[in-house]
Amino acid sequence: MFENHSCKMILHNRVNRELLKEKLHQSDESRVTLSFYKYFKIDDTKSFRDQFYAELYEYGVFGRIYVAEEGVNAQISVPESKFSDFKSSIDRHDNLKGIRLNIAIDDDGKSFYKLKIQIRHKIVADGLNDSTFDVTNRGIHLSAEEFNKLAADPDTVIVDMRNHYESEVGHFENAITPDVDTFRESLPIVEELLNDKKDKNIVMYCTGGIRCEKASAYYKHKGFSKVYQLDGGIIEYARQIKKQGLENKFRGKNFVFDERLGERISDEVISVCHQCGEKADAHTNCKNDGCHLLFIQCEKCAEKYSGCCSEECNEIIHLPEEKQEALRKGINKGRQVFKKGRSEKLVYKK
Repeated sequence: MFENHSCKMILHNRVNRELLKEKLHQSDESRVTLSFYKYFKIDDTKSFRDQFYAELYEYGVFGRIYVAEEGVNAQISVPESKFSDFKSSIDRHDNLKGIRLNIAIDDDGKSFYKLKIQIRHKIVADGLNDSTFDVTNRGIHLSAEEFNKLAADPDTVIVDMRNHYESEVGHFENAITPDVDTFRESLPIVEELLNDKKDKNIVMYCTGGIRCEKASAYYKHKGFSKVYQLDGGIIEYARQIKKQGLENKFRGKNFVFDERLGERISDEVISVCHQCGEKADAHTNCKNDGCHLLFIQCEKCAEKYSGCCSEECNEIIHLPEEKQEALRKGINKGRQVFKKGRSEKLVYKK
């Protein structure tokens, strides 16, 4: 059963999320996690969303999809047995035919537990007025091999277009990693950081490439002439270096926006537990439903604090459920699980 919230422009399954999560984790069905995006004109977003939902639901797809007049941005999982049918369904859309599917690198198939499609103003919140510049005049796309060669050039500046909690657990060697909470926030900050480097090779990257599609066009509009972007982002880079036997210039994990919260790209751990300072790079969300703070926690601290971010939250989750509900009355943290990860409670957060 699914529900259409017309006022919120969301289509999703109505079944209790905890039941869905439990069902997913108990299932032995093999699933493939992937992402894709495409900028193209959609005249009737509601009709597109409804049709797309019906198609994907038929193939047992789970995930989160944003639809806007400018295109589609999807992070999903598909039953392995239905993957071929799913791909054929995607190819029946003229604007999506042949689209690259970024298959997850480190995947247990437990990434999503329901299908949700939301209509948005933009498929990535960038805060830009697209009418003020040519959004199609994007940076030059680089393969993994080309990226490695350009990265070795002393006239190259590598820029991470992701948020602070993403780059904290993994990033490319010598990359600029802005301390930002959102992509929208990063654009002017990166521009300022690069202000005296307009004659350099500006190479940017993100998780799957979508943020760089818009950012590269924006910076070319701002006067940067030698702008490049890693084609397919970190996910495609990892696939190419493995297939081609190339040197891996990425250190650590790639943060992902699903239940996995990360996929290993190299064996190196570059971050620490936010509670004790020991080497760790496993993100989690505080188990207190009135908090849900995103943070890095080692196994010892997970046991000590029962998966919570602090003693305070640990005490709360051991209260009777009715007392917990009273404490969080009027507080909805359901959609905060990937937010910021900053707190005075986290002693070792950068």
